Amino acid sequence: MTYIETLKHPVIRRLSLIQLISYFGTWFSQVAIFSMLVAYGASELTIAFTAAMGMLPAVVLAPLIGLIIDRIDFKKLMMALLLIEISMTLSFIFIDSLAYVWILMILIFIRSSASSMLFSAEMALFPKLVSGEMLKNTNEIHSIIWSFTYASGMAVGGIVTYYIGYDMAFTLDALLYIIAVLLLLGLKLSLKQKEQTHSNWHMLKDGFHYLYAQKKILHLILIHAAIGLTSFDALITLLADFQYKEIIAVPLAIGWMNATRAVGLMIGPFFISKKISKENLHYFFIFQGLAIIFWSLLEYNFYFALAGLFITGFFITTLWSYTYLLIQEETDSHYLGRVISYNDMFFMLSNVTTALFIGYASKWGMALENITMTLGIGFLIVAGYYWWFQKRYL
Repeated sequence: MTYIETLKHPVIRRLSLIQLISYFGTWFSQVAIFSMLVAYGASELTIAFTAAMGMLPAVVLAPLIGLIIDRIDFKKLMMALLLIEISMTLSFIFIDSLAYVWILMILIFIRSSASSMLFSAEMALFPKLVSGEMLKNTNEIHSIIWSFTYASGMAVGGIVTYYIGYDMAFTLDALLYIIAVLLLLGLKLSLKQKEQTHSNWHMLKDGFHYLYAQKKILHLILIHAAIGLTSFDALITLLADFQYKEIIAVPLAIGWMNATRAVGLMIGPFFISKKISKENLHYFFIFQGLAIIFWSLLEYNFYFALAGLFITGFFITTLWSYTYLLIQEETDSHYLGRVISYNDMFFMLSNVTTALFIGYASKWGMALENITMTLGIGFLIVAGYYWWFQKRYL
């Protein structure tokens, strides 16, 4: 089954279009946020904590997110979450100095809470609509859209931020979310929300007990979480600030570096999606680790580093979507919302840990190329972990 055939499904097609627009807006304003921090003279730790704040909601709110997803109608939930993202994005305009960086972090936390819940709700919805090859394609389409919007959003966001400023970038971002809301109004979803008769506390305990009993799913969640080692936002911002600002303006450097990596994210699945399997997944973790190590060796030169970033992004999309598919296939539909939210919790915890490692390691004097190489070595370790998992469970 091709991607085009998968997109003939009316719900998948409509949600993919909404994703395309809303994700573009998210990455569009991401450049403005980090460029604004650099312009205000933010420290390495401030940049790292700001990057972490965008990932933290999925970690601390996972149990609540799972309960909400399993209880509330998807379309109503999605509408409320998009409206929250609009209001938080417009609020970024009022941040005009580092004195208000704590408010910025709160706004990012709230917006990311809505974004995390929306993402988890979609990933729990898809297995209820489609299965098998179509579900695999749906995951990959979602990931390709993420990669494409990451590339185009970062690139365009860098140019817009450089030429017309942060406030205009935030305003345009809010307008994109409004378009997504209008598209959502036309979504026809016939799937009925299963009525939950148990209390929230009972559902919470039941979800924990189910996950604890499913050791195979727990290992898959940890393997999927390893993709969080590619959370490079803080690293790319520090590279732009410390090493490349004499060559190219910081907003443009951030935009083009992220865009180049995202092109690799977008193109990679077309070449390796049909080749990856449960039997050879560990080799792709090895390839990912070697690609990151290769990038670390090229970071001394901005233009060489772009080539390294492209190769780094080549495997990430397929690794993310395929490990997510393994979790979806192993999970009983009754527990999907809760298991998906716990999975996202571990994944984002990995992202937060990576961001904080980058910030603290840089503050303590570790060279950025050595930080990058350490992340690459992490993937080689994960390859060994999956090889052990494969021998024991598959």
